Amino acid sequence: MQEVASPDSPWRAALGEDFARLHPRLLAYFSAIPAGRVGRGAGTFDRVGTSRRWLWPVLRVLEGRRILFPVWEHGVPFTIENRPDGDALRAIRTFHFAAGDRSMVDRVSIERGRLVDRLGDGGRLRSELSASVLDGALLLVSRSARWGIVPIPFAPRLRLVERFDEAVGRQHVALTLESALIGRIYEYSGHFDYRIETA
Repeated sequence: MQEVASPDSPWRAALGEDFARLHPRLLAYFSAIPAGRVGRGAGTFDRVGTSRRWLWPVLRVLEGRRILFPVWEHGVPFTIENRPDGDALRAIRTFHFAAGDRSMVDRVSIERGRLVDRLGDGGRLRSELSASVLDGALLLVSRSARWGIVPIPFAPRLRLVERFDEAVGRQHVALTLESALIGRIYEYSGHFDYRIETA
């Protein structure tokens, strides 16, 4: 049975010619997932969350929308599932915390020529991203954020680096959220394996 090709990935659209500069293993990860297939991965985060417990009440609100979590844990197993959604990509990251599993959901697409990540149930949190390639790794930096149609002033700056770690033969992801006023307010980083499977 012949596979039907999906529309191109938002990552390729955002990076243009620079897409080819990604590490070969990342080229496979960020390319479009064919129709009828799904990307699945599993690994361990070295750390997740924030040690600033006074931020946890705010994070509890975001936890209810499957965005971020009020935790500070090390050695957290996780899984990821990527599915094509037209010309967009939907992802579910499931964190296996000591107190139980929590899921983070998002949808990445190109909107009006911009790379946009809509986070959480309903995609109410909208982050516009700048994408570039650095030494074969993908670097994402947030440019602006909105909750619905309302801009978020002084929104924390998101920085994500996705690279292939030749030393261990696994993919590595590191995300940080930083505020100009108080510094780092959230993070996660770790290694994982990934493959494309039949849905």
